[in-house]
Amino acid sequence: GALLYSFNNKINPMNGRSRKIQIRNIPPHLQWEACLSPPPPLSPVVNADSDSAVVNVTYASKEEAKEAIEKLTGHSLENHSFSISYILDVESDIGEAQSRGAPRWGRGAREADSTHPGAMGGRQGSHELPLRLLVPTQFVGAIIGKEGLTIKNITKQTQSKVDIHRKENMGASEKAITIHSTPDGCSHACKMILEVMEKEAADTKTADEVPLKILAHNSLVGRLIGKEGRNLKKMEQDTGTKITISPLQDLTLYNQERTIMIRGGVEECCNAEVEIMKKLREAYENDVAALNLQASLIPGLNLSALGISSGLPVLSPAGAPHRGSSHHAAYNPFLVRPLPAPPPQEVVYLFIPTQAVGALIGKKGQHIKELARYAGASIKIAPSDNPDAPERMVIITGLPEAQFKAQGRIFGKLKEDNFFNAKEEVKLEAHIKVPAAAAGRVIGKGGKTVNELQNLTSAEVIVPRDQTPDENDEVFVKIIGHFFASQTAQRKIREIIQQVKHQEQKSQHGAATASQHTK
Repeated sequence: GALLYSFNNKINPMNGRSRKIQIRNIPPHLQWEACLSPPPPLSPVVNADSDSAVVNVTYASKEEAKEAIEKLTGHSLENHSFSISYILDVESDIGEAQSRGAPRWGRGAREADSTHPGAMGGRQGSHELPLRLLVPTQFVGAIIGKEGLTIKNITKQTQSKVDIHRKENMGASEKAITIHSTPDGCSHACKMILEVMEKEAADTKTADEVPLKILAHNSLVGRLIGKEGRNLKKMEQDTGTKITISPLQDLTLYNQERTIMIRGGVEECCNAEVEIMKKLREAYENDVAALNLQASLIPGLNLSALGISSGLPVLSPAGAPHRGSSHHAAYNPFLVRPLPAPPPQEVVYLFIPTQAVGALIGKKGQHIKELARYAGASIKIAPSDNPDAPERMVIITGLPEAQFKAQGRIFGKLKEDNFFNAKEEVKLEAHIKVPAAAAGRVIGKGGKTVNELQNLTSAEVIVPRDQTPDENDEVFVKIIGHFFASQTAQRKIREIIQQVKHQEQKSQHGAATASQHTK
């Protein structure tokens, strides 16, 4: 296991010398993220030796780790007093040179067997999605090789950092492998590992076929599959493979990853891995972009309750690079260009299950009042013409940040209060109004823009045809999806509206100028 150093107020041999800490004795059934700021992006992993959860945290600097230890010492939940320790940080000097970002959260009670820790040098982006494989335990020895020569050769040739989690889930028939590298480096390492397994299976005659298994967080898998499974079907046709994904029923509170199994020859499986990881990285980057601005803007947002935060790093506010970092600002979904004035109030019409209305309002309207105050938005439940209607409309009025806060809390409330299945992603329909003149731009020529929007955000975007514009000459756009998908789609559509308005203003200004010249 990890080398630990006891911590208390009197004896602290590693004080200020490590970026890594371990938090033990956490009640696993609680939303323990609430006691940590910022909330961790990974679910806790239960220690096999007890009923409590154990989490390893790697901070960007020793100072941040020291500050976290000081804040957490003495903290307790439900009579569980946290036990805090430093962990020996052999990569501290390398890590501090590489990263100036937010904490990276480890997977569990034991440190992974890490090979070639410095292989990536400065090439690995601190927020890239690693490739995670699931391999039969019987092949782990062959992958490592005698005295570690095989895995050392793989890391050297592919310029990768490879973690073989052989000490996790003792006795399990399969083990996870995490590969950190560029996309090409990950794919190269994946191919070499698959070739080693194929050779071992042939030499030992222990398996007729060795499928490639990729692990992916559930929040990303829907966008990999695509509407009606179109993405997967196309990948199967393009690569000549058979791809299956483990069912939602296999997920647990402590394991939110699904297994993507690819059957075919080595070359075919590796080609499929490239396409699969391309889709997963796109989905991941979109979620990070949405989370980037909000991580510190909205400390009250329970990302864990939304069921979509696991696996995502918590980045600096508004995509701003950290001090001393060369990392450029990430895409900011709330940035509307150009905007000389503050953003105007926005109105969103969100549809929730009728049976959830009482929970949203709360006793004597207390919950909806607190939500409106917290978000800085006006939140009203529209009256229903039909008492048997399955959904009710919630009208939210506020600035972009207020919209994010209010909608995020509503999505979270529905999840927390079990209005959706525990393993089901909360997807809601939202309507926003756009000028009738901008509706064509949202659709694009031959539906190109709306299709790109759907691919980018994984939300379903619908501009109903034959709408009669209202008194403000506006029409509705429907957006259906999980929280981040809906938010990103809303931002992109608002951006299109601003571009249209800006172009209209320029053309009006140009026409006025031309008119003055002709006089």
